[in-house]
Amino acid sequence: MLKDKKSLVKNIGFQVVIAMIIGSAVGAFMGEGAAIFAPLGALFINLIKMLVIPLVAVSIIAGAANLGDSPSAGKIGVGTFVFFMLTSAIAVALALVMGTVFEPGVGVDFSQNTVGLVAVTVEQGALPGVFDTIIGMIPTNVFSALSSGNILQILVFSIFFGIALTKVERKRAKPIMDGLQTIIDAFVWMINCVMVIAPIGVFGLMAESVGTFGFSALAVVMKLFVVYIAAIIIYGFIFYPLVVKFFSDTPVLKFMSAMKKPQALALSTASSMATLPVTLEVCEKELNIANSTASFVLPLGATINMSGNAIYYGLVAVFFAQMFNVELGMAAYAAIIFTSTLGAIGQAGVPGPSFLVVAVLLAAGIPIEGLPLLFALDRIFDMVRTALNITGDAVCAVVMDKYNPEHQVTKS
Repeated sequence: MLKDKKSLVKNIGFQVVIAMIIGSAVGAFMGEGAAIFAPLGALFINLIKMLVIPLVAVSIIAGAANLGDSPSAGKIGVGTFVFFMLTSAIAVALALVMGTVFEPGVGVDFSQNTVGLVAVTVEQGALPGVFDTIIGMIPTNVFSALSSGNILQILVFSIFFGIALTKVERKRAKPIMDGLQTIIDAFVWMINCVMVIAPIGVFGLMAESVGTFGFSALAVVMKLFVVYIAAIIIYGFIFYPLVVKFFSDTPVLKFMSAMKKPQALALSTASSMATLPVTLEVCEKELNIANSTASFVLPLGATINMSGNAIYYGLVAVFFAQMFNVELGMAAYAAIIFTSTLGAIGQAGVPGPSFLVVAVLLAAGIPIEGLPLLFALDRIFDMVRTALNITGDAVCAVVMDKYNPEHQVTKS
């Protein structure tokens, strides 16, 4: 019993949760003075960011190369994109149903809570055209994309390069493949070193967030927040576990237990990208997902799979429609689902206010004047939706891994 307690105390996931609780308490007690702990969080986030971009590039190249050499490559690649699109659309649909049933925007008055808020413009929520998006995904200079952290451009180049390696004679490509795996192993070692200070960083992040924004501002939109949390719980603890149960070989309880560590980190950092190294490690070591699947699906998911964001977009649209007494018809609901799904996929896996929700509101003809207050609270909403986002990435990985020959060999 004593040994179990000691191992629990040494568990990084447990330490992160405790750090979140202590950080929240300190932030609530000190208020804006808790900003003195901000450097602790910044140090941790910067260390993670230092590793994320090269890790994504190398992982995607290795994953695409390993998958590209397998007869199931097309099935896994297409399946991953279909999974992300479908689950994002279902997430928006759930949000619309929850918003319609519980009516979080009815009776809300923002007139007393607009002082000091920055106006939101239509231009801030403009979605690029289809061709602009496609052209923007192709880097003219891959080194520039790496230095600026343009994840979509990095993904496109890395997938292309990984597939190209499979077209080279195996004997000549092997040293490069072995070298990529060696680099990934080195990154894992570096990540483990950074995770030692994770509880300290998480404490700083939570103390600053709670101290700066507090929970008092939530009172104005408390009903929206409660419905939002309920939708996240339904999706994360009912829908995703059902997907794992019926479409993968991974036991549900094992999956949910393994995800506690990356979920805790996602809550505190509000960044899918910052959580990616831990999600990769957990999926490979604890869930026994093949390296080629994890290194392809998870970095891709951290960039384009945002079911939590999709729920947020859908609920906010219904919230403001109810607040401004805008009647939503089938065309408006279809516009919300379509724009929210595309917006969620286009949202970068980093923390910060999401102006893409402006595009969702405009698509359904809903006023955008009340958005600034939600942007002020975006960090709190972002923490929760990021935990769902990275859970969706892992769910996709365990589902797609069924079609990977490497997985089938380890299971037999």
